[in-house]
Amino acid sequence: MNISAIAQDLVPLLGGRENIVSAAHCATRLRLVLADDSKVNKAAIDKLEGVKGCFSNAGQIQVIFGTGLVNKVYAEFVTLTGTGTASKAELTDMATAKLNVAQRLARTLSNIFVPIIPAIVASGLLMGLLGMVRTYGWVNADSALFVMLDMFSSAAFIILPILIGFTAAREFGGNPYLGATLGGILTHPALTNAWGVAGGFKTMDFFGLDVAMIGYQGTVFPVLLAVWFMSHLEKQLRRRIPDALDLILTPFLTVIITGFVALLFIGPAGRVLGDGISFGLSALYEQAGWLAGLVFGGTYSLIVITGIHHSFHAIEAGLLANPAIGVNFLLPIWAMANVAQGGACLAVYFKTRDVKIKAITVPAAMSCLLGITEAAIFGVNLRYIKPFLAGLFGGACGGAYVVAAKVGMTAVGLTGIPGMAIVQPMSLIHYVIGLVIAFGAAFAASYLLKYKVE
Repeated sequence: MNISAIAQDLVPLLGGRENIVSAAHCATRLRLVLADDSKVNKAAIDKLEGVKGCFSNAGQIQVIFGTGLVNKVYAEFVTLTGTGTASKAELTDMATAKLNVAQRLARTLSNIFVPIIPAIVASGLLMGLLGMVRTYGWVNADSALFVMLDMFSSAAFIILPILIGFTAAREFGGNPYLGATLGGILTHPALTNAWGVAGGFKTMDFFGLDVAMIGYQGTVFPVLLAVWFMSHLEKQLRRRIPDALDLILTPFLTVIITGFVALLFIGPAGRVLGDGISFGLSALYEQAGWLAGLVFGGTYSLIVITGIHHSFHAIEAGLLANPAIGVNFLLPIWAMANVAQGGACLAVYFKTRDVKIKAITVPAAMSCLLGITEAAIFGVNLRYIKPFLAGLFGGACGGAYVVAAKVGMTAVGLTGIPGMAIVQPMSLIHYVIGLVIAFGAAFAASYLLKYKVE
């Protein structure tokens, strides 16, 4: 394989050197920010040797080469174009500037919640283990082992505002440690734990205002809104306070002002917003039943194309953290949609005689079983359109089933086969059946539909 020739052929297909703003790469893809995306010849790029797909996402043109090869192509590409000087953060900023408002909001929420996912996944796995211990009576509920597992499983949700406070402040341009401090204020032991409000709570008289002594443990939107306010306040204070006093006065004024505003106004409003979204979705889930799963599962892959699906992490975390709900009923639906795209992609393997397409379809389809859909959606299914529609059909079928079977998950971030680890134990069999339905229905539809393949 001539790496130099691949890089040289790629440049004009991207609109020429003058159209290439910057480049970077991840484990499998060359990531490019271009001045004008409309100048890209994606069809021709797809036919280049070594290319497994080309798509636009999050303001970037991404060319799939695969592990190992992408490093070699990137090295040759930046030597040829001189565009590899931007850092990953700078590349992200340039790409974000090209997004619309909804995509920017989704990207912001993604940047806030993705770093927190490992903590939520760990807690979710522990909750699953605790559920099995409780269901099968392996350990007495009063034993030290059970109590400690319970502590381990709930810790991430109790301090969720502190975790969000840190990552949100970093994203909004504030001091992350002040953000974490604000999260600590909202979860202070002096406030009644939000998970135990049913036991009653006290109120304080603050200059004629009744302030409920309820904490924000496990909440999402109150701290998000409060840290956004805090970050903007901090920036304004830094502009006005003399440098000699900045280290002392800025943090002091930021914390005291934001603390009062958060407890008196933003916190209660954020709680209402979060509860409204959570209970609204829960009511839709309960009332519409399988129909909700059909619609959500059948449209999720369309949302993935826009990149707005990243914003769902905040909603899913809110569902888990709400003591009245405590389960993620959306993620099983997303899992069905992801796996369905894999089934549709695999069917293309049996319909095409092109060796290059065959080489792409199998690993792309298997990646969907692990929750990674970009290669299948952008590299194969959207190329022929009808396989993508077949994936939507499979997602709808699988989504309808898991909602009808009341499948729930205890964390966020894991779909496909890995998602089995965070499925509630009593609904695991239904989750597996849903995967089979989604994959099988999409495969059958993609194989039976008539469309031209190479």
